[in-house]
Amino acid sequence: MLIRFSSRFRKSYKKLSGNIKNKAQEKEKIFRINPFDACLDTHKLHGKYKSYWAFAIDSQYRIMFIFAESEIVDFIDIGTHEIYK
Repeated sequence: MLIRFSSRFRKSYKKLSGNIKNKAQEKEKIFRINPFDACLDTHKLHGKYKSYWAFAIDSQYRIMFIFAESEIVDFIDIGTHEIYK
């Protein structure tokens, strides 16, 4: 699976603490194997983000993404629930 990172994702990722970055890297490894693994809590978003999905890094942080093509995923943003506003 190819994961592309948007400029917004890269900018948000740089601002995260080292602990959250480490957790995000571990969850990304799981995501690459199975995007719908139960530990990720992958879910479809609603409203203005209805074409997007998200998965949990921990109880507060999420990665918002979209399935671009068959084996290509675009990571759109990373952060707390504030990314949905």
